[in-house]
Amino acid sequence: MIIGLLTAVAASACYGTGSVLQAVGSRKSAQREAAAASSTGTTQHGGPSLSSTAKAAVTWEFMVGTVLDFIGFALGALAARLLPLFLSQTVISANLVITAVLSIKLLGIRLTRPEWASIAVVCSALVLLATAAGHEGGGSSSTTTHWWLLLISVVLMAGGTVAVRMLGSRAAILAGLLSGLGFGALGVGVRVLNGIDPFDLPTLLADPALYAILVAGIGGMYLHTVALQIGSVNGATAALVVGETVLPGAIGVLWLGDSSRPGFAWVAILGFVLAVAGAVAVAWFGQPEGGEAEPQPKDPLPAQDAGDDAVRRSAASPTGS
Repeated sequence: MIIGLLTAVAASACYGTGSVLQAVGSRKSAQREAAAASSTGTTQHGGPSLSSTAKAAVTWEFMVGTVLDFIGFALGALAARLLPLFLSQTVISANLVITAVLSIKLLGIRLTRPEWASIAVVCSALVLLATAAGHEGGGSSSTTTHWWLLLISVVLMAGGTVAVRMLGSRAAILAGLLSGLGFGALGVGVRVLNGIDPFDLPTLLADPALYAILVAGIGGMYLHTVALQIGSVNGATAALVVGETVLPGAIGVLWLGDSSRPGFAWVAILGFVLAVAGAVAVAWFGQPEGGEAEPQPKDPLPAQDAGDDAVRRSAASPTGS
């Protein structure tokens, strides 16, 4: 249990730091598109185009954030095998707190009192969940279930990609929620994946859950990038938390045998509800993109304009200096 919790916390730290770095890269890319007056950066509905998302993905901040996401994925996969899903996914989703704190420094976002209170609710909920969690279930499921997981992952990710392109700039929260559902499906897939223990490569490659993991992971990362491009980093991450937590937690309890400690079921339910409510509150109280402080350039004038300005000041000065 302790190893699982430490692994989930480490995954949360990687995801939270990665989200902020990806947001920094996305915003730098968007600023370059705007400075170049590019018409290819958005779709006709105002959302980011595939090319603009690709350009955001090649900034160094975004690439470092992506590496951290992969590390977080590996740690999260291990946590999903060691803990009940309602606990592992919720602890990992606490990256919302790390995202919010780091965004103050790196994105210039000013958190309001309601946002801080909401973050405190999430932290308190995690304590309740850790206290109430029992042993994880066996994780065994039929092959039919694995095929359903793959089908649902394909529908969610493909449908989500079409939806955010249609809705454009209004799709930030939807993109965050769908990316969370993708990461939640990924967590379920890791939990039920065959051929891991003991390791059997042919069994692993024949399992539809493996391909559900790939579809949900890649699709979830794309939708999360879109959400960071067009919405508040805290709001997008909070929506991701809801999708990443609720569905896997329910599946773990209903179908995979996850349970709480005897007599602590009400504590687990309370913690789960508070965690989701706190995440929704962060999204609700989060500042719109216009409320985020934009970094100011060190030199507000281009080199040529600065030189011309100096000449004008010199000409206007009685001493010529």
